[in-house]
Amino acid sequence: MEKEGNIRIPSGCAVAAVISKEGKRMTGSAIVEAMKPMHDRSNGLGGGFAGYGIYPEYRDFYALHMFYDCRDTRKACEAYLKESFEIVKSELIPTRRIPEITDKPIIWRYFVSPFKSVLHDLQLDEKEFVARTVMKINTDMKGAYVFSSGKNMGTFKAVGFPEDVGVFYKLDEYEGYSWTAHGRYPTNTPGWWGGAHPFTLLDYSVVHNGEISSYDANRRYIEMFGYKCNLQTDTEVITYILDYLIRVQKLTMSEAASVIAAPFWSTIEVKKDEKEKNKLKYLRTVFPSLLITGPFSIILGFDGGLMALNDRLKLRSMVVGEKDDKVFIASEEAAIRKMEPDAEHIWASAGGEPVIVTVKDGEF
Repeated sequence: MEKEGNIRIPSGCAVAAVISKEGKRMTGSAIVEAMKPMHDRSNGLGGGFAGYGIYPEYRDFYALHMFYDCRDTRKACEAYLKESFEIVKSELIPTRRIPEITDKPIIWRYFVSPFKSVLHDLQLDEKEFVARTVMKINTDMKGAYVFSSGKNMGTFKAVGFPEDVGVFYKLDEYEGYSWTAHGRYPTNTPGWWGGAHPFTLLDYSVVHNGEISSYDANRRYIEMFGYKCNLQTDTEVITYILDYLIRVQKLTMSEAASVIAAPFWSTIEVKKDEKEKNKLKYLRTVFPSLLITGPFSIILGFDGGLMALNDRLKLRSMVVGEKDDKVFIASEEAAIRKMEPDAEHIWASAGGEPVIVTVKDGEF
């Protein structure tokens, strides 16, 4: 943390993650603890977590986590969902009453599966249909917000410091093979429950430290493909860009990283591998409006893995550590040491170079 005179200059929000490459499930306790030494990176206006592998008994169903402003909104949204989905379970998300978290909305979850007849009539695959349903609710249904929509994963977020949010949502009672976390220090937007990170769509979740100066150009481009950016934060657009590049355009994780944190043209020109050089030129030419500029470090959670990525100038800190089958990622080494005091091979990734960690096939 830098200081100028007596004024503390925060270097942004806090991000952290842990994954077991063997697919071993761990409670959310360690990732909550990791946020404590990074407390001053947040200001209490947003904290959140995403856990993967936490719903094995409902692994074949989409877990919709919802915020509602009132009971009538919930009833109306449930009626809408029942038109297109089989709802196999509907319940309040369990929380603890603690003084640090106030003004909570109604927090609900559904485990759902779209009717095959609906998919057939619309000629859509189920992921595209679920994504469109999320956009529809978040755009048109006032007072309702889908903040998580993947299979066998879930996001938990609120207005508050992340270590309090973890206690509030009882994350010590969940087990997953991968966790991500975020402590928010909003600069341009208000702190509200929906504005906390992670931002998600289907099984993709993003936590982000930084500021996207290209937000308007990125938003205008991505909204041409049905996405709606209306949640008052630039991080939302990163999530939709990655969903578009990976799920829709079928790019690999590393190729998607080469779009959003594209190397400079001068860097591409000196590449000796002609195949790599041509691929990078192609990606920069085809997706110029999806280059994300400004300082950022992001961690993308997805089904079976994590990707960590800095902007190409590395204007935000992020370090990686390992121990046995686990890989740890955080804004600061102190957070990694909180999760694993004996972590090894602590290193900082290069700007624009993705760190991609996946679980062994069939291990989760």
